[in-house]
Amino acid sequence: MIEDMLRTPAAVQDSERHTAHNYHPLPVVITSAEGAWVTDVDGNRYLDCLAGYSALNFGHRHPTLIAAAHAQLDKLTLTSRAFIHDQFADFCRELAALCGKDLVLPMNTGAEAVETGIKVARKWGYQVKGVPAGQANIVVAEGNFHGRTTTIVSFSTDSDARADFGPYTPGFRIVPYGDLAALTEAIDEHTVAVLLEPIQGEQGVVVPPEGYLPGVRRLCTERDVLFIADEIQSGLGRTGATFACEQEGVVPDMYLLGKALGGGIVPVSAVAADADVLGVLKPGQHGSTFGGNPLACAVATEVVRLLATGEFQRRSAALGERLHAGLRGLLGKGLVAVRGRGLWAGLDIDPALMSGREACERLMERGVLAKDTHGSTIRLAPPLVITEEEIDHAVAQLTAVLAG
Repeated sequence: MIEDMLRTPAAVQDSERHTAHNYHPLPVVITSAEGAWVTDVDGNRYLDCLAGYSALNFGHRHPTLIAAAHAQLDKLTLTSRAFIHDQFADFCRELAALCGKDLVLPMNTGAEAVETGIKVARKWGYQVKGVPAGQANIVVAEGNFHGRTTTIVSFSTDSDARADFGPYTPGFRIVPYGDLAALTEAIDEHTVAVLLEPIQGEQGVVVPPEGYLPGVRRLCTERDVLFIADEIQSGLGRTGATFACEQEGVVPDMYLLGKALGGGIVPVSAVAADADVLGVLKPGQHGSTFGGNPLACAVATEVVRLLATGEFQRRSAALGERLHAGLRGLLGKGLVAVRGRGLWAGLDIDPALMSGREACERLMERGVLAKDTHGSTIRLAPPLVITEEEIDHAVAQLTAVLAG
């Protein structure tokens, strides 16, 4: 039988044999990729509409980024921050300029960036705002996803991420996302920061109500509180602007960046803020052996330069309109809600029809890869290099899946 000749079933079993089961991936085993497409071990091609949760904003193996990585691999990959290397200054300077901030602190993962932001905000609160020692609090939103370290899950409202990982880190206050009145009530004289995703990704690409982010900005300014924007998924071109905050006319005190910053090649994250905020850190108070390493900086500098042209932001805005127009056409035809901005969409499938997992499995069978979340919701986040024809193809396959 043909099925007996396929490599995928055995490869799936083999991948599960010696790993902790902290993920439930779709049964596809990818071996190569180019642009917006991936190929599995059996030679099947799939349109990648997840893009590594925005880590692959520039597609798989973008030639400029691959060239930068190859060139750096032949010279220098790691020094630790005990020494300075020749790629560091360009990366920090150019990323700071892209963000409109004075300083950058490079790390590796998104969760590290969030942890760094929390530490900096607390230290700023004690040293600059004058909060009594050990009394700082940070206000966060329900439905947040900022990572999975023990501190971060302490203020998660997702039971899968949080349950059985206590005791939990204190110092956080959780309010409903989009509720400015609740946020106002939660802030007191010991509040040092408000930490928010401008658009909540894991929750299902939830866009806040109009006026919410500007209201948060005004409130933080009035109360002498840092506004920290977690743009790890929403930033770097995903929503049709460099940062999702831009589309609300908002400039936070601190950006948390990651995912796309590494170009889908190396893990790179960063915190960007002005000197009166990031300047509270002194040598020995925070760091990372691999943070800001030469290979990471070489790749990430080219990412920043790609974004500096504005091309990818414009593509995301224009192609996002096409994507969302196609998805809105499916409302009442299997979809009950469509949310998002730019090339980022959260789709709520009629739960009477199928689950989000089932929808993703059926899309996979039709050559499109997506990811489910929270039961009947699926997320689409294709690479910004996707074409109009490929967007239309993805929508056509989703239409066929919903039609049964």
